[in-house]
Amino acid sequence: MDIQGYNVPEDLYYHDENSWVKLESDGTVIIGMDDFYQKQAGDTTYIDLPFEGDSVSQGETCGKIQSSKWVGKFVSPISGEIIEVNSELENDCRLINKDPYNAGWIIKMKPTNLEEELKTLAHGPDALKKFIEDHVTRAKGKG
Repeated sequence: MDIQGYNVPEDLYYHDENSWVKLESDGTVIIGMDDFYQKQAGDTTYIDLPFEGDSVSQGETCGKIQSSKWVGKFVSPISGEIIEVNSELENDCRLINKDPYNAGWIIKMKPTNLEEELKTLAHGPDALKKFIEDHVTRAKGKG
């Protein structure tokens, strides 16, 4: 789905801090940063990844992402245990820019409170339209 020039896949769930969640058939989730983030931040130059085995809570900062414009935080959109990190990002962190929803994923997690926490995330065409509109409005306010 394209909203104001931003690619926003409808099957994902989005956290206000621009991270997304993709549900996997085995009960795990894949998490990354969305297209809005990568277009606003510019080219990603460095990422500080969390560690496999770490437990994180929804809304917790669990990494840092540096771009040509700023240093931002990577916030976990849900709670759980990190079971895998995308080691490819250590070789090419620009994958977050080139392919944010596939090759640019950041962590894979075993969620601990998925059903409840998904209710707090943006999902579906109407919610995503509002989500992007709110982000565009806030971004214009900063400029």
